Amino acid sequence: MSSELTFRGHETQQVNDEYSPKPNKPWLSEIRPIRYLLREQRLVFVLIGIAIATLFFTLAPSSSTTSPASSSFSTVRYEPHPISYFEHESESKTTPYQHHTAAVHSFGKVPLGLKRKGLRIVVTGGAGFVGSHLVDRLIERGDSVIVVDNFFTGRKENVMHHFGNPRFELIRHDVVEPLLLEVDQIYHLACPASPTNVVGTLNMLGLAKRIGARFLLTSTSEVYGDPLQHPQKETYWGNVNPIGVRSCYDEGKRTAETLTMDYHRGAEVEVRIARIFNTYGPRMCLDDGRVVSNFVAQALRKEPLTVYGDGKQTRSFQYVSDLVEGLMRLMEGEHVGPFNLGNPGEFTMLELAKVVQETIDPEAKIEYRPNTEDDPHKRKPDITKAKEQLGWEPKVDLHTGLPLMVSDFRQRIFGDHKEGGTVA
Repeated sequence: MSSELTFRGHETQQVNDEYSPKPNKPWLSEIRPIRYLLREQRLVFVLIGIAIATLFFTLAPSSSTTSPASSSFSTVRYEPHPISYFEHESESKTTPYQHHTAAVHSFGKVPLGLKRKGLRIVVTGGAGFVGSHLVDRLIERGDSVIVVDNFFTGRKENVMHHFGNPRFELIRHDVVEPLLLEVDQIYHLACPASPTNVVGTLNMLGLAKRIGARFLLTSTSEVYGDPLQHPQKETYWGNVNPIGVRSCYDEGKRTAETLTMDYHRGAEVEVRIARIFNTYGPRMCLDDGRVVSNFVAQALRKEPLTVYGDGKQTRSFQYVSDLVEGLMRLMEGEHVGPFNLGNPGEFTMLELAKVVQETIDPEAKIEYRPNTEDDPHKRKPDITKAKEQLGWEPKVDLHTGLPLMVSDFRQRIFGDHKEGGTVA
């Protein structure tokens, strides 16, 4: 007889393996952010942060108002008077890099305790006459500066006082060869009177395009040639002999301006163009052929002052500190240019010779020689545009600036100065 165990308790029950979630609570999504803030006292910290920020910006002093003329760029503690300019620099030689002045853009407020962020700037031809003075101002402002120079006309002594400064670099390089750098601004001053002017400008424009840097071209009043308009405005196209003895420099600069504007229009490169008129000051080459340096060197050496032609040609002479201020204002401003940067004070060559005689040697003689070919008869800038758009005009007259240049030339000619210690 067989027996069976029969399980009958669940014969009629069906097993349901499906998952049924709990019903959603519509109010849960609304209170979740509140629970997050209340957890671990997060709300307290948020309120404390808001209170601190409100207190800080309430007590922080507002930036001083600037005049419209200097609204684009202002620099602390810069005095254009040449004596103050050189006293400050001679002081920097004894205590280098300890008293740098930060420039403040008037575009907005700088929070209390924060300095303007220094820019990384390359200056081609930075060991030359104008370039070295520009480097001094940029270093003083707090920027990092890379000088690119092949020392064709520049001198290492002009920038030696910056050696050892971590914000200064010097590269011996010819701009006719490509150069790869990462910078914010390019001041292009390197320009011998040769076709390399065009090639170097093309290379620097290419660099500006690749890295998105702002580019400033230092052009010249020579683009006006022997002008038929007097004084010369930026809208004047000039009167240039394209095959004359001076045309290599004149046309080279005109071509450089053309390339600069083409890169601006076609490649959207930020550019600035300055047309520089006759400039003088310390660190000029002793024998560079310019009329001011010629007269000063000849008078110090007890040589006759050579005047070409009848001496009635006119020129305008600006002191180097005025030019540097104009270049920096142009670079920091919002206008492309071109801008005339020069001193509208006009002197004949004979009048200049007499000023040199009064400053150095009243007994110096004047020697007349035949005039050179294509020598402009008149040269005087109209700086109305620079006054209105840059808030710039020269401050140093010839009778004030020339003695400072004479002092520098006397030291270098007669050797009574320390190495690298020319007037900075």
